[in-house]
Order: sequence, then structure tokens, then C-alpha cells
Amino acid sequence: MKAAVHTRYGPPDVVRISEVEKPTAKDNEVLVKVHATTVNRTDSGLRAAKPFINRFFTGLRRPRVTVLGNEFAGEVEAVGHGVTSFAVGDRVFGYNGTRFGAHAEYLVMPEDGSLATMPANLTFEEAAASTEGAHYALSLIRKAKIRGGQDVLVNGATGAIGSAAVQLLKRLGAEVTAVCATEHVELVRGLGADRVVDYTAEDFTKDEQTYDVVLDAVGKSSFGRCRRLLKPGGIYLSSDLGPLSQNPILALTTPLLGGKRVMFPIPRDDQEMVRYFKELIESGAFKPLIDRRYRLDQIVEAYRYVETGQKIGNVVISVEPST
Repeated sequence: MKAAVHTRYGPPDVVRISEVEKPTAKDNEVLVKVHATTVNRTDSGLRAAKPFINRFFTGLRRPRVTVLGNEFAGEVEAVGHGVTSFAVGDRVFGYNGTRFGAHAEYLVMPEDGSLATMPANLTFEEAAASTEGAHYALSLIRKAKIRGGQDVLVNGATGAIGSAAVQLLKRLGAEVTAVCATEHVELVRGLGADRVVDYTAEDFTKDEQTYDVVLDAVGKSSFGRCRRLLKPGGIYLSSDLGPLSQNPILALTTPLLGGKRVMFPIPRDDQEMVRYFKELIESGAFKPLIDRRYRLDQIVEAYRYVETGQKIGNVVISVEPST
């Protein structure tokens, strides 16, 4: 089968399309014929080994996982012995944040992994883009126990995490202020934001309003810069390690001091998470935002675009045209 392979760390050009062995479904496993996947910040960071700490998990000298891609949608091609939840021909989508492998024509998933049948109202491309950024957003929101009526600021409201966060927060009934560039103000309002701050015209960290939670979905601010925005006891959340990898450390120390604090949750990915997003999509409460689409043989171009930092929502890779 064809797959996007990288055998060394580096820029997008280290990725090439190669023929690799097609996987087979073992006991309690499902073989998925991939129709669509995405390129996201996680893929880029692991491919480039940036930050360097990634190497302690992916291989110090060279990558142990050579085929990246963590979210996908496709059809069940085969099932292993003992599988009862899925059948050949099922349209499925999911997330594989530990073994990866979705940048390929076929992918094996455990039956009890982050896998579910697709929402009937989605294309393969839309389904593929509905778990990675969204599950990070959900993890942040659940960790902070955000509830209806709270004031929340989302920085980076047009990214995969930010666009999902705005929608999830509005479903909870939060009052959402979203930060984005001028050209995306109406798009973000369409996602449900109650108020939009144009960062090209004003510095959101100097906002006069205060918030129960500041959620930085792009990792371009810091607790120090955003502290003044928080109400007493307010929470700062970030999708990134922060300057000098400070956010995990601050998440351990700031609760001991009382008052305003940092949280840095480890995201949960399991079958319940995927099924939850399926329900939200079917109810109309959440829809993944898609920026651009590329073919698998254009994946280097997709990486280059993602790394401009200008993508809106998700960048989709079509492995096989949808029917």
C-alpha cells in the first residue's frame, strides 16, 4: 500500500510517498481502508522533533513511528477474530494518537479504540477532521469544568482547537469572546462567538473585560501576559507547553498559591470521546472547520501550509476520493 513515510527528522521534504506492507487485522482488531486524514500541528511537531523533548517519546536519533497521521475516516475492509462492534463495509472515523499510521491507504485499529461509525450527515473529509483538534478542546474545557454563564476568552479561534472550542463552549452556555484576524471575524461569529477581538487592531491581553477562563488554543500567549484578564480564581489554559515549557510546571505550582492558576490537562482519547463527537455532529452542535484539501501525494505541500501558522480549522488529506 502507499503511505507517507519519514525515516528521519526534519522539514516537510523528509516525507515521501512509498510502498509499505499492508497491515492485517489480528484478533479484536479492525482494518480500515482510509479515505481521508489530516495534517495537523501534532504531525508537524513529531516529524520535525520540535520541541526536542518529542524525541524522548518518538526516538532520539530517528523516528520509531515512520507513518504519521492521527485522525481518519474510511471503510472497514476486514475484521479480526472476536470483533462484534464493527462489520465489513461500515463507514468509520476515529483517532489514533499513540500508534498513528493514518497517512496511508490502510490502518489497523483495536475494536475498543477511539473508533466509531460515522455520522450519517458527514463526508469522509469532514469526519476525518472532527477528532484531533476537537478532543484537545474538549479536554481543556472539561478540566476547567467550564459551565454555562461563565465568561471565556478563546485565543486562536480559527484553528482546529479554537474553532472546536468556540462551538463546544457555546453548547455549554458560556459567554465566549474569540480572538482572530480581521478577515475571519464573521466566520468566528458564525461559530457562535458572542464577541470577537481582532488581534490585528488591538492587543487582546489589554482587554478591559475579565474572564473566568482564558483558553489559548494556539499557544502564542502566556500566563504572565494573560493573568490580568482573569477574575479572582480564574483559570489559564493552553494547548502548548508555553515559553520554556512553563505551562506544565505552572499547572503544578500555581494551585498551591491560591488565586489565579494554570491548568495543563493530558487529553483523553477513547471510544467514548469519538462517540461523543458523533452525537454532537448529528445534533448540529458541532461541525469541523476545513481550510484546504490535498491528495496524499501532495502531503509535503500540506505540511508546508500547516507550518505557515495560517491554516483555518483543519487541513485534509484525501487518500481516496469520497463516493
